[in-house]
Amino acid sequence: MLSLNNITKTFNDGEVETRVLKGISFDVKQGEFVSIMGPSGSGKSTLLHILGFLDRPTDGTYRFSDKEMGEHDEDELAHVRNKKMGFVFQTFNLLPRTSVLDNVKLPLLYSGVKESLWEEMAREAVDAVGLSHRAEYEPAQLSGGERQRVAIARALVNKPNVIFADEPTGNLDSKSGEQVMELIDGLHKNGHTVLLITHETYTAEYAQRIIRLRDGSVESDTEVEHRRNGSFAK
Repeated sequence: MLSLNNITKTFNDGEVETRVLKGISFDVKQGEFVSIMGPSGSGKSTLLHILGFLDRPTDGTYRFSDKEMGEHDEDELAHVRNKKMGFVFQTFNLLPRTSVLDNVKLPLLYSGVKESLWEEMAREAVDAVGLSHRAEYEPAQLSGGERQRVAIARALVNKPNVIFADEPTGNLDSKSGEQVMELIDGLHKNGHTVLLITHETYTAEYAQRIIRLRDGSVESDTEVEHRRNGSFAK
């Protein structure tokens, strides 16, 4: 599903050139669950931006669903992002004073899906994360774990090919974080491809593989021998 070959990314700030990614290469198969780990400054966020079509590499090739990123113009990239990718962020990024259901509907505004289907699709996604009883609540009325589950529902609503989760437990207590990871693990078991960005070994071990970055390069790419097994129930 995803194939990166010698990806580099360099930022220029006046006369200063900073090479953030230095020849990243790896593949992710459809239905796989992969964690990307690394210390601050290792290039995790920059890599995620490229994987999610939010930025372009300086050099190298990135193929998503058998088409190279460079073959898309900006409108096509936005379309692929909206239809085939779901994003979950550390900070939830929910609209205040807007119901859970309407927050989950947001990606559908740009999807081309008939408006008559939005309600059904949003309710299905909210139900999938166990929050049907909170559908009319606003984010301020929810716990941190519930807000992150809303964000996951929003990522699911378009039935994406792949889910990118960027430090999804970073703002949660340990119990809520575990529930969120069990939910993400359940999505993988239901057939979703998942790429998780994390600095926590505990969350990384839900994946099948862990790719470790250091100073912009792949330090290791190993299978997880003893995966954590989520048992989240609604």
